[in-house]
Amino acid sequence: MSEVAGSIEPNSIKILLANPRGFCAGVDRAIKIVELAIKKFGAPVYVRHEIVHNRYVVEGLESIGAVFVDELDEVPDDAPVVFSAHGVPKSVPAEAERREMIYVDATCPLVSKVHRAVERHQAKGRHVLMIGHEGHPEVIGTMGQAEDGSMSLIETVEDAKSFEPQNPDSLAYVTQTTLSVEDTADVVATLEGRFPQLTNPRKEDICYATTNRQTAVKEIAKHADRVIVIGAPNSSNSMRLVEVSEKGGCSARLVQRAADIDWSWLAGATTVGITAGASAPEVLVEEVIEALKGRYSAKVELVTTAEEDVVFKVPPILKDIA
Repeated sequence: MSEVAGSIEPNSIKILLANPRGFCAGVDRAIKIVELAIKKFGAPVYVRHEIVHNRYVVEGLESIGAVFVDELDEVPDDAPVVFSAHGVPKSVPAEAERREMIYVDATCPLVSKVHRAVERHQAKGRHVLMIGHEGHPEVIGTMGQAEDGSMSLIETVEDAKSFEPQNPDSLAYVTQTTLSVEDTADVVATLEGRFPQLTNPRKEDICYATTNRQTAVKEIAKHADRVIVIGAPNSSNSMRLVEVSEKGGCSARLVQRAADIDWSWLAGATTVGITAGASAPEVLVEEVIEALKGRYSAKVELVTTAEEDVVFKVPPILKDIA
């Protein structure tokens, strides 16, 4: 068999394709909100921060009239603005209302649920611990639901061990929705061991899609020589999929597009797992599979660990054209 130019000798390979993978209901909804806003109001429609953490998605929306900005002060008063799926501090919609702007909130409903929990805890005088990653937009948005000083960020087990509250009997915790299930469990166990009166969420904050994608990648990692995770480096849930595979004993790499694949890293592999973060579209999964098929005699096997049928409604302001 002749060698493909600039590639390794083609041979047989099995692709284990994780299911569920890729877009979740919150991401689907957020993208639809931007598309509907452009349809309703006309271009340009401004979007505060990346609507979801994926350049392919962002560039696709830019091509139809979305303009992405970092802060609200970059948006003209008379232009509509969409808030990203990660959520925003209360100060952002408050400023939009002060300026009498048209705004559409694309915050994932599961993130909004965490925001409401913070409000309930604060109303009861509890100090709220936010388990998450410093600087992530979701963490900034969630901590922006509370008054200054009424929340503390806990990133690691070490943070949980060293945290010293003013009132250990009046504490609650919430979590970022895209964390590692196992790592978060360790942090929570440490906090609960130190603070028996700690109030926990009524239902786990880590979202169904994050949990399902981690379960699926854990399963394919058991049987693969390598795992390719399709997603962006600033996507928390995508990075967690890499970590879950590595913890399962299978070498994993994050790629944004097929062009990012390190073919030398795949040398010697006979089984390759593929999954995608919750903000990565299926077209990029197909692109990676086709790239593999271009170099190997490849057979795809779907590995299903859960079925998803969650759908979120768009905000009332867009229902007339939804």
